[in-house]
Amino acid sequence: MAVTQRGGPVGGESDKPGPGVTAVPIWASVVPGIADRVRPLARTLIQDALDAIQEAVPAYRQPMEGKFGEVLLGSVQAAIMQCFEFIADPTADRTDWLAAFRYAGRMEFLEGRTMDSLQTAVRVGARAVWRHVSVAGQELGIPADTLLTVAEAIFAYVDDLCVVAVAGYTEAQAQASGSYERRRRQLLKLILSDPPAPTQSLVELAAAADWQIPDEVAVVVLEYRADQHHLPVPALGRDVLVDLESGDPCLVLPAPRAQLPNLEGQLQGRRAAVGPTVPLADAHRSQRLARQAMSLVHRGVLPEVAVTWCSRNLSTLLMFADESLVTHVAQPIRAAFADLTDKQRERVASTLRTWLHTRGDINETASRLAVHPQTVRYRMNQIEELLGDRLNDPEQRFLMEITMHAWHLPDDTTTN
Repeated sequence: MAVTQRGGPVGGESDKPGPGVTAVPIWASVVPGIADRVRPLARTLIQDALDAIQEAVPAYRQPMEGKFGEVLLGSVQAAIMQCFEFIADPTADRTDWLAAFRYAGRMEFLEGRTMDSLQTAVRVGARAVWRHVSVAGQELGIPADTLLTVAEAIFAYVDDLCVVAVAGYTEAQAQASGSYERRRRQLLKLILSDPPAPTQSLVELAAAADWQIPDEVAVVVLEYRADQHHLPVPALGRDVLVDLESGDPCLVLPAPRAQLPNLEGQLQGRRAAVGPTVPLADAHRSQRLARQAMSLVHRGVLPEVAVTWCSRNLSTLLMFADESLVTHVAQPIRAAFADLTDKQRERVASTLRTWLHTRGDINETASRLAVHPQTVRYRMNQIEELLGDRLNDPEQRFLMEITMHAWHLPDDTTTN
């Protein structure tokens, strides 16, 4: 508890200080009459502080016009006049003063200036004020120890101003950031809506989210993880729209050619499926295919890798677009192999798959399977006995290739 020359406490346990009160107990130790003796200098102090700020801080070197001029002049006036109020009465009401400097801090953010510029301006202005007060005080015969107390109070007051203004700045920053991210999430949902959203709605929300509408996009579906909120956001640039909060996390990439090559290195352990690059209006289709690819990875149809590319698995995605049809196509082959053991079934299936891929080239099939060509001939004779003349029918061979893709498709009706 600080005791002043006026014989009373500045604060107590039941009167806890709010923000920006460092200087209050020091003002209380300054003789009240000094305010009246220095007050005539107010206009000069205000102008010199403004000049010093504009000279020292590049962000403030602009005409004293509009909102900029109004806020800067109002802030300097409020700061200096409140000094006189505090000297006369350290318990003077601070409500307007707090509101003025919170507002000034908010405006600094909204005008695009930094907190460093704001705090530098406050300190430069304070030094200019102190120079005048020091000279005037000596001319008025104010004792040196009293002037030193005034100096201490002024520079403590500077810290108070910064605390309050920075609080206003960070409040505006947090609100803007929250609104900005909220608009971007809304934009992402609008882009992925099916049917596509009206063009005008998209244009308006994109402008509000500061997002340039591209001609094409790719949607990346991320595997849901319980800890996804704690993982770093993929560093693909501010133009990438991100949803890591929902149960279906995803990214919308507006420049796929530039952004996709760096994707895997930015996923921070997340598994992803990359949808095809499509016109913006078809973004929901890119997402749907990426979801399908991720589902096939989980089921073991597609290999478990960090990044699954739809563009590299189009035939599988095409076949699994209608699984009942795939199952129907696969069933005759499965039925033909039903009496084989699991080991035999896998062996003849891999041989048939490779033979079909090599267009019936026995030597190439043997090379890929790492077996002797005669082994391939033996197995193909066995397959021909099981399948009959289907191997000679081009349409049936095509359906067999589909069957080979779908060989691991779960089917409770299959006899093992």
